Amino acid sequence: MSDALTLPAEARERAGKGASRALRREGRVPAVIYGGKEAPTMIHVESKELVRQLMTGHFMNSIVEITLGKDTIRCLPKDVALHPVTDRPEHADFLRMTKGGKIEVSVPVVFANEEDSPGLKKGGVLNVVRHELELVCENDKIPGEIEVDVTGKEVGDSIHISEVKLPEGSESAITDRDYTIATLVAPSALKKSESEEEEGEEVAADEVEATAQKGDDAGEEGGEE
Repeated sequence: MSDALTLPAEARERAGKGASRALRREGRVPAVIYGGKEAPTMIHVESKELVRQLMTGHFMNSIVEITLGKDTIRCLPKDVALHPVTDRPEHADFLRMTKGGKIEVSVPVVFANEEDSPGLKKGGVLNVVRHELELVCENDKIPGEIEVDVTGKEVGDSIHISEVKLPEGSESAITDRDYTIATLVAPSALKKSESEEEEGEEVAADEVEATAQKGDDAGEEGGEE
């Protein structure tokens, strides 16, 4: 989980479409903080600041400390609704973090000890199937990344979630299967796969051309009659 971000906010006195439109005209974005067995807190934040934080690329996977008067509320962004034309934020939802609570998050994967993988040393390629893992974590123990060790991995090996040692307080959100995170493949296997795709596209194009030609021939025969 990325370092906590700080987002200043002000209390929102009125709800409804009219009040929300008025806030947007003033350069503000209506938002709500919910969860934690507390009543939802209606707030609004500066549009420019929210856009700036969204542009970091990791806003949705960061803890956000919302300052509201003298209070600081630790939250996780859950949704930011964007205008369909301008892409400007129109509304934001934040989930209040509570002590002992759990949250489902997507955590990026990094691969370690690639120099200790015989398969990679031989020229194999690490084919990453999942760049992020869906985890259920304790609020105060959200990892910034999950390290996957490739020591000893050979070409043809697969790395599954069951092989990964998750940090304390975290568990996989997907429990119905032992899914694959990455595989080690030979460069020739990649080339063969690309070649097969190209051949498939050529065959499909030939079939389309043949069908079109058949239609033209039928049209000519009908004209002759």
